[in-house]
Amino acid sequence: MIKVLLAEDMHMVRGALVALLNLESDIEVVAEVSTGDEILPAAKAAQPDVAIIDIDLPGKDGLSAAAEIHESLPGVHTLILTSLGRPGTVRRALDAKVNGFLLKDSPSDKLANAVRSVAIGRRVIDSELALAAWETDDCPLTPREIEILSLAARGRTVADIAAELFLSAGTVRNYLAAVVTKLNARNRVHAIRIATEAEWL
Repeated sequence: MIKVLLAEDMHMVRGALVALLNLESDIEVVAEVSTGDEILPAAKAAQPDVAIIDIDLPGKDGLSAAAEIHESLPGVHTLILTSLGRPGTVRRALDAKVNGFLLKDSPSDKLANAVRSVAIGRRVIDSELALAAWETDDCPLTPREIEILSLAARGRTVADIAAELFLSAGTVRNYLAAVVTKLNARNRVHAIRIATEAEWL
C-alpha cells in the first residue's frame, strides 16, 4: 500500500483528490494539510511514501516545503500537483529536487500512475514542461530570496514576512535589497514585476 500525504488549501479540491486516490486499491491518503507550514510536521508524523503538494499554499510555498522534505525525510518522495505550469515554476521544482510535477488538469488515471512511479523512485515530469524549463534563463535568485519576494508580491509587509519565516525584519529587508540589486531593479515593486515576467515567482 502506497501511503500519501496531500497538501492542498482548497477544501473541495482536496476532498475530491482524497476520494479519487482512495478509489485505488494500492493507494491510501494517510494525512491531509492545507498550509505549507503543516507539511513537514505532518510528513514526520505520518511517514508517507509520497507527498502530493500544491505550490500556492498559505504560509510557506509548496516548493520550499518539498525542499525541506528532501533534506529532512529523503525516504519521502514529492509530487507537485499544480495549475502553475510556467517554465520558471517547473525549473524551481527541479531545483527543489521534486520527484514529480503534474498539472491539475491532467487525467485522473495519470495522477494515480504518477504516484505509483514516484513511490518507487522514478521521476515524473511532462517532457514538454521539462524542455521549456531548461530553455528558460537561469534565475539569479536563491530559493529564500524567491520565497520572500513571492510573499512580498502577495502583499505581505516586512513584519508579516519576518513573523512567518521566523526572521528579523532587518534580515527580510536585507534579502529584499539583495533582490533589487541582483535584478537591477528600481525598487521592490519593479523587482516583483521583473521576476514575475521572467516566471521566477
